[in-house]
Amino acid sequence: MSKVLTLPSAEPGDNETLAEHIFRKIQSAIVKGEIAPGSKISEPELARIHGVSRGPLREALHRLEGQKLLVRVPHAGARVVSLSPKELAELYEIRESLEGMACRLAADRMPPAEIEELRQVLQAHEKDEAFQAGIGYYQQEGDYDFHYRIVKGSGNEMLFRMLCDELYQLARMYRIQYSTTPNRPRQSYAEHHRILDAIADRDGELAELLMRRHIRASRLNIENQIAQGNLKRTEA
Repeated sequence: MSKVLTLPSAEPGDNETLAEHIFRKIQSAIVKGEIAPGSKISEPELARIHGVSRGPLREALHRLEGQKLLVRVPHAGARVVSLSPKELAELYEIRESLEGMACRLAADRMPPAEIEELRQVLQAHEKDEAFQAGIGYYQQEGDYDFHYRIVKGSGNEMLFRMLCDELYQLARMYRIQYSTTPNRPRQSYAEHHRILDAIADRDGELAELLMRRHIRASRLNIENQIAQGNLKRTEA
């Protein structure tokens, strides 16, 4: 019998260090667009806002650099990453290829209990308030993220490190910030269900094809928003 998923708490964990807590808060603000792409990072201002010393803050910022969410600009300090349209297209081309492969592998390797848990993840997505209102998509991460669970289910550790470690938060940032296009959240949700059905049927070829189409549709949606002038960017 599969376990019932529960949503993670937003409160600091009992064993969480101050640096980890600050890292998680700033990471969330960047990924959700509360700190806009291209924004300058002021260590004194962040230290004041969060009521912390510079030591834990710098540790948190260093980790955010490792996740590709912050970049160091010569003579200008740290900024929130802001991919050019070309870089963003390249990121989605990588996702299309690698996540398609992850689906094919998951169709062969994902245990039935994990497939059932993934269905529960989609059910949780459908109950999300923003999704119900048609203004956004489910924003949880890790085991509560459909894409993350499929890559994990592929059983390929190198693929997992590439997609769910090095590039994960960067890709998630753009997924979330461009998920508010009218009708796209529900279209994406339906695409997720078709992908999962193919995995459950052990049809790796179809699962890969559907995931590639899904990510390509997301890329075209973003490119359309950029063309309409909806790219969020903060200039110096």
